Amino acid sequence: MGAKTGLLAHADGAVPDRLRQAAVGTAPDRERTDALMARLYPGRAVEPGGGPCDLFDAVYPPEWQAYAGSWPGVDVLCDRRFMLDRPSRLPAALVASGPGRRTVLHAMHSVVDWLAFAVWEDGRLVRSLSVSPDGGVLEDLGERLPFELPYWAGEHPVGPWPDDEDDEDEEPYPLPFHPLSLGEDALRALVGFTIEGYLSPEDVDAMQVQLLGYRTI
Repeated sequence: MGAKTGLLAHADGAVPDRLRQAAVGTAPDRERTDALMARLYPGRAVEPGGGPCDLFDAVYPPEWQAYAGSWPGVDVLCDRRFMLDRPSRLPAALVASGPGRRTVLHAMHSVVDWLAFAVWEDGRLVRSLSVSPDGGVLEDLGERLPFELPYWAGEHPVGPWPDDEDDEDEEPYPLPFHPLSLGEDALRALVGFTIEGYLSPEDVDAMQVQLLGYRTI
C-alpha cells in the first residue's frame, strides 16, 4: 500500500452524495472556488497555479500546492497542511458550520502507516481518530463510526507476511488492524472513493472530479 492523502471536504450532508450530484463531470466554478480559498486561507498569499487536476491524483499535492473545487452543496480541498497528528486541532476557520453542514478530514501516509480522519457536524466535532504503529493511538475522540467497528473488533488483523511465517522472532503488529486498510474504508465511507481499495459500482469516480490548482504561501 502506498497511499497518501491530505483532504478536507465540506458538504450539505453526506460528502459522497453531494460529489455525485454536483461535482462528477462538472468543472468547479472559478469565482466560487477563489472565494473559498480566500476564506479558508486568511492571511496567506493564494494565487491560481499548478492545475487543474482530478481528485484521484490531487489528494497528496506537492508542498505549497493546493487543489480545490467548490460546487453548490460541496467543497473539496487537498493540501498537505491538513495532515494533522490530532485532527481535532484543525483551525476553526477550516471547519464549515451551519445547519446540516458536514466537514470531513482524511489524512494518511503510507511510509509510516499513519491514518487520521475526523468528522464535524454543524461545526461540532463528532469523531476524530489518529493512529500509527509507532505512535499508537494518538487521538480517539467521539463514538466510533460503523465502518470502523470490524477493525476494532479484531476482524482485520495484520498477519505475518509470507516470507516471515517461519520467523519466530517476528514482532506482532502493534495494532489490531493496519491503519491504511482502515484508511481506505474511511475514505470510501466519508468521501466516496478509494485509492488502492477494491472498486465498487457505487464509488464516486474521483477521476471525473476536477479541481483547480493554487499556490499557497
